[in-house]
Parts: sequence; structure tokens; C-alpha cells
Amino acid sequence: MLPYAAYLRVYEPLTAFTPSERASWAAYAEAADRPRRASALHAEHGEAVLRLLGVPPTPAPAQESPNAYLRRVEDVLYVCPWQSRLRSWLAFSRFRGATPVRLMERFVPVSVAEQTADDFDRFKRRSGSAALRTHIRTSTWHVPTSWFVPFDGNERWLVLDGQRGPGGTTTTRNLIYVTSMAHARRRTARALQIIRRQVGEVTVTAEVEEVARWLEEFHPHSLVELDYGGIVHLMDAEKLRADQSAAELAAAITGLETGEEELAFAMYQRVILRWRSIQLLESAN
Repeated sequence: MLPYAAYLRVYEPLTAFTPSERASWAAYAEAADRPRRASALHAEHGEAVLRLLGVPPTPAPAQESPNAYLRRVEDVLYVCPWQSRLRSWLAFSRFRGATPVRLMERFVPVSVAEQTADDFDRFKRRSGSAALRTHIRTSTWHVPTSWFVPFDGNERWLVLDGQRGPGGTTTTRNLIYVTSMAHARRRTARALQIIRRQVGEVTVTAEVEEVARWLEEFHPHSLVELDYGGIVHLMDAEKLRADQSAAELAAAITGLETGEEELAFAMYQRVILRWRSIQLLESAN
């Protein structure tokens, strides 16, 4: 929910939800006042900023968000719940675990941090591990290399300021990939097999395996979406047009499979160097 963040999302078909959830999401889809696609990310980010700017700050909302990202394909409604409270709890737990206590106090009062942790612990005891599944993964300041594996270069959709895209004219640039769960799982499994055979158990192997396991948690007829989100504002139009990370990574994996090691290395390096240069902007003056 940060401004310079990318998102990996899973949209499940309405049939994947419980009967009560189906009725709720179906009604939500027809609601006139729900956040629309063009403004949903801005609204989600705005909610997080208001919580964190409060006195004292609120690391996680008191109630789970009723909102979701929606897609319709051939009259089938696909739903990706925001899960703002759960995602905030998970993010805060990671942040708290990686931050020294004295430094932590500068961000969140001890009493607030402990109350947030207690609330999350109660939720986990009451709901079980299955309730910790999130439909959205977030990455700040870059797109992880493993996130490109489920997609094909032809599934890339780029809209620059003022261009017309699905649903009408947009004034906000955007770059997304969308594919079926079947394609995403097949590509990820293939990549994992090739990388293990040709490279071994290295960091990228574990990262691709983590994505593969996450995808297995959802309905087999889901949709998978990679959204550059606020990352597009770190790249000018020329860089966005030239960014073919999914196609380049696919070429690298195929190069490994066919024994074209120089091609594989060159394509992989293009992806790594592109995103390393963008990630460095986080520490730039």
C-alpha cells in the first residue's frame, strides 16, 4: 500500500467463495459507490496513509476491508479481496521483527505495537493458518524477478498517460500482466524444474518455489495479475516501452533448457540490472 510498490494478485472466481461470501461479493460488484479499478489503488493507499498519520498511528485497521479488485471475463466475476487488515498485520509483524526495539519506538508507541501484535495473535488462534492466505503480495521499489515467471510477454498491457485502454481513457500510466492460473502454474513449474536441473538450489530457485506454492493455494480457474502499481512513476515512458522483463526472463529460462548459456545469462542480466537500477532509487538523495 506504499506509493512505490508493485502487486502480484490472484482473482478467484465467485464459485471459489462460500455461499455467504458469494452473495456479498455479487452485491458488491453491483454497488455504485465501490472503488473502481482506476481509483482503487489510490483509495487503498489513502486509507493506509490516514491510519499511519494518526496520533497515535494505527498499524492495522480495526476491521477487515469490505473492498476488492474485480474482473469480469465472459460473464464470470473474479474477485481479489483487499484484505487490508490481514496484509497490514503481516507487514507489521515483518517490520517489527526486523527493527530494533529502540528504533521501533520512533515509529509506533510500545503500547500500540503490543496491542497490534496481540490482536493478530488472537486472530490466528481463532481463525487458523488457512485464514492467513492473502490474495495480494506487495513489493516496494521493485518487481521481484520471480514474479515474472508466471507470465508470457504477450500478456503485457501498457497504458501511458492519456492513452485509451480497456474501460475508457485513463490519465494514469499503468503496466500489468494477466494470465490464467493454469498457465501461471505450468510456467512456474517448468521454470522451477529447469533452474533446479541447470543451476541448482540457489536464491532464485527458492523465490520461484515460493511463488509456485502460493499459486497452489487458490482455485485452479483463478486469474493471476502482476501490476506495476506505483513503480510506473519511477520509469519514464521510454523505459516502460522498453521493459520486456517477462519475455526476457522466459528467454533466459528457455536458454538454460536448450543449453544456450550465453543467451540465458544475457537475458537474465538484462532483467536483474534493470530492476537493480530502479531499486537503488530508494536510497537516492
